[in-house]
Amino acid sequence: MEMETEVTPTPKRRGFAAMDPARQREISSKGGRAAHESGNANEFTPQAAREAGSKGGRAAHQNGTAHEFTSAEARVAGAKGGLASRGGRRAVQQHMASQSPSAELT
Repeated sequence: MEMETEVTPTPKRRGFAAMDPARQREISSKGGRAAHESGNANEFTPQAAREAGSKGGRAAHQNGTAHEFTSAEARVAGAKGGLASRGGRRAVQQHMASQSPSAELT
């Protein structure tokens, strides 16, 4: 007996998501300009951004929601991110395979 597989159609993109990327940028740019003109835009200095990030990290640790990496996990995560930005998933897989025969990409 042949098994039937249910095929779910891909939903059509609507609204902003369905727009041409150039049109999306145009609209987003207008919103950014309007926020700055009205004084509602956040303008972080590098120091203020560091403080905000640090505050979020402390809160996550206090709440028990922060992931605590071992140095080995941090090294692997950093390599994945750096390679993914330059070569996609295949580059990450090749790098991981060259580092350790038992390393797997998750």
